[in-house]
Amino acid sequence: MSGKTKRLDLEGLKKYALRALGGRAHSLGELRDKLMRRAASAGDVDAVIAQLKAHGYLDDRRYAESVAAAQLENRGVGEARALNELRKRRLAPAVAQKAVTSAYAGADEVALIEAWLRRKYRNTALDEFLSEPKNLASAYRRLRGAGFTSGNSLRVLKRFAREPEILDALEGEDDAATGRE
Repeated sequence: MSGKTKRLDLEGLKKYALRALGGRAHSLGELRDKLMRRAASAGDVDAVIAQLKAHGYLDDRRYAESVAAAQLENRGVGEARALNELRKRRLAPAVAQKAVTSAYAGADEVALIEAWLRRKYRNTALDEFLSEPKNLASAYRRLRGAGFTSGNSLRVLKRFAREPEILDALEGEDDAATGRE
């Protein structure tokens, strides 16, 4: 097969879009990019997208809600991580924020953090592991990377810390990195 991708006409682009959506859901931005790489004419992309939206195959709001709910239920990550994931998938910021806010409305972040720690450190005695300052700092950074707020992350980790004042220093570093006072 040659290195060049075959350009598709309107009908070919429709079939390509439907195959792509049959494999997995896409946001409008993701699908537009994919179609632009294969389209013979840029105008055909808008026509295909309009048809897909009209038939209900492409709905960013529904897609965002689905991804945000999956981030909460399946991956157990925090709101910030779920929002970041939606932004990576090229969703409008307002749509992404609304979907995440809706999905996480009844979630207890402290319980999510505890479940995340148990899952990530399942073969480790958390009390012993987190009694070491370097492991405590590492767990804090991992929690922040998983999208949890610093306040709740610290609250949960202080239960395990032999020296909780170490966490106060981490909070100060986190505030300095984000520009908060």
